[in-house]
Amino acid sequence: MSRLTIVGVQWGDEGKGKMTDYLAQKSDVVVRYQGGNNAGHTITFGGQRYALQSIPSGIFSPNIKNVMANGMVINPKAVLDELQKLREMGITDYQLFISDRASVVMPYHIELDGAYESLKKGSVIGTTNKGIGPAYADKYNRTGIRIGDLLHKEYLRERLDDAISMVNIQMRVLRRKRYNLHTLCEEYAEYGRLLSPYICDTSRLLYDEVKKDSRILFEGAQGVMLCIEHGTYPFVTSSSPATISVPLGTGIPPKYIDHSLGICKAYNTRVGSGVFPTEVTNSTAYYIRDRGNEYGTVTGRPRRIGFLDTVALRHACRISGIDSLAVMLFDVLSGISELRICTHYELNNKTIDYIPSTIYEYEKCKPIYMNMPVWSEDISACRSFDELPENAKYYLKKIEELTDTPISYVSVGPDREQTIEVKKLNL
Repeated sequence: MSRLTIVGVQWGDEGKGKMTDYLAQKSDVVVRYQGGNNAGHTITFGGQRYALQSIPSGIFSPNIKNVMANGMVINPKAVLDELQKLREMGITDYQLFISDRASVVMPYHIELDGAYESLKKGSVIGTTNKGIGPAYADKYNRTGIRIGDLLHKEYLRERLDDAISMVNIQMRVLRRKRYNLHTLCEEYAEYGRLLSPYICDTSRLLYDEVKKDSRILFEGAQGVMLCIEHGTYPFVTSSSPATISVPLGTGIPPKYIDHSLGICKAYNTRVGSGVFPTEVTNSTAYYIRDRGNEYGTVTGRPRRIGFLDTVALRHACRISGIDSLAVMLFDVLSGISELRICTHYELNNKTIDYIPSTIYEYEKCKPIYMNMPVWSEDISACRSFDELPENAKYYLKKIEELTDTPISYVSVGPDREQTIEVKKLNL
C-alpha cells in the first residue's frame, strides 16, 4: 500500500492534521489536493502545538516532499507568512513544492467573499472570508490567475488586466474599493519571485514518485459533508474534499490510489451555518467543547457540538470509498454524563437512512438515537484496544457496525504517541 488518502468524513475539523502527521512519518510525499488557507490543521508533538493552514502536514520532517497541488487555491502572501511563522518556531529544514497550475487567491477575492456574504438574506454560509469561493469561481470562469503566471511579469500583467476590468465593475456596483493593475502586478510578481524556488509541475513530480513506488499521502481539507457536490449544499465549501477529487486535484490517475482512510471525531462538530441534525446546546455541548478545545483553527469561532451522526457518516464513507476509519478525540468522551449515536432520521413521519438533497428537507430531519453506556476512566494513556474500558470498546464496535467500516486508528490525545493502532495499515 503506497498511496493513501486521508479524508475528513464529517463537517471538517475532524483531526486530519494529527493523523496526517502521524502517518507522514512513514511517507515519502505528503500532498494537499484541494482547498486553501480556509482550513486549519493542528499538529502536536514534543509538547509543541503547530497550526497549519495551507502548507501540507509533512512540513516538519525534512525527508518528506510536501506538495501543494493544482486543486488548491493558494494565497501567496499567506503562504509566505506561514513559512515565516515556521521559521520563527525553528522549522527551516523542509521540502516544499507548489503547483504552477494552482489558482491564486487575490485580494479582490477576499473583498468579494465578504461582499457576497453581506448581500445574502436567509442563506449566509458563514465563510472564513479568505476568498476561497470567489477564487474557485474565477478558476471556472477562466479569469483566474495561476501560480505559474506569477513567474512571468508581462504575462501576469495581461492576465490581471482582463481580470481587474471585470472585478472593478463588480466593485463599483458593490460600492467597494477598486483595484489598480500596476500595484497588483508589482506585488504579485514579487510573490512569484519569492516562491519561485518551490514552484514546479507537481503532477510530473508525483508521477515520478509513483513510478518509484514512493509512499504518498494525500490530505484533504474540510470534510465530505462540506463537499460542493455531495455535501449539505449550499452550506458547503467551494471544492470537494472527497477521495474522488484526488486524481483531478493532483494529476494522478485513480488507479494509483490504494487506500482511503476516513477521519471522524467520536462526536460531531460544525463551524458556520447549515443543517446539523444532532446538534446539542446543553451542558453536554459545553463539556465537549471545553475538553476538546472546539474552536476554529483559522477563525477561533466556537464550534457547534453534536452527537455522532452515522447517517451522515455512512453517506460520507460511501461517497468517498472509505476503506477504514480513524476515530479522533475519543478521550474527550471520558466522564461525559450522556452519550448517544444517531442511527437514522425521521422525515415526515418516516424513518430514512439518507441525506436529502435539499436543505428544505434536511432541516425537517429529526435524529433517531441509540443511547450508549458511558465511562469515566481516563484513556489518554491507553496504547492498545484491549486497555480501553469495556464501554469505550463497545462504542467503537458500534461505530464499525453502523458504518460497515473497520476502525484502523483511535486517537486518545493530541500528541503523536497518543494513538492506538486497532488494525494496522500496511504502509
